[in-house]
Amino acid sequence: YVGPVSVTGKREIGSAAWYGGRHLGKRTASGERLDAVRATAAHRSLPLHSLVRVTNLSNGRSVIAKITDRGPVSRSLLIDVSPRAADVLDMKRAGIATVAVEPVVAAGTPAKQ
Repeated sequence: YVGPVSVTGKREIGSAAWYGGRHLGKRTASGERLDAVRATAAHRSLPLHSLVRVTNLSNGRSVIAKITDRGPVSRSLLIDVSPRAADVLDMKRAGIATVAVEPVVAAGTPAKQ
């Protein structure tokens, strides 16, 4: 998604890691395949197919990612991001980054009742 967004939920701060490698091409919890092209993420409780803004707090870079999977497996992590999201966040070399995660919707989308 590219365009203006509105924050729809509470901001969470925690650690993010990226996953790819042997996971690329495998089906995620949403049924989509993990690829290195789209910015996607795995979160334990946010709804599948929802959008989040993930911000790397060490450099201010942000990406809008679609929740397509459940995880991360490690309880010390808040979210796992795809290789594309990790590139945008400039966290691939470090592997793990402290991030803020905010649920968002496209601006102008009516709130769910």
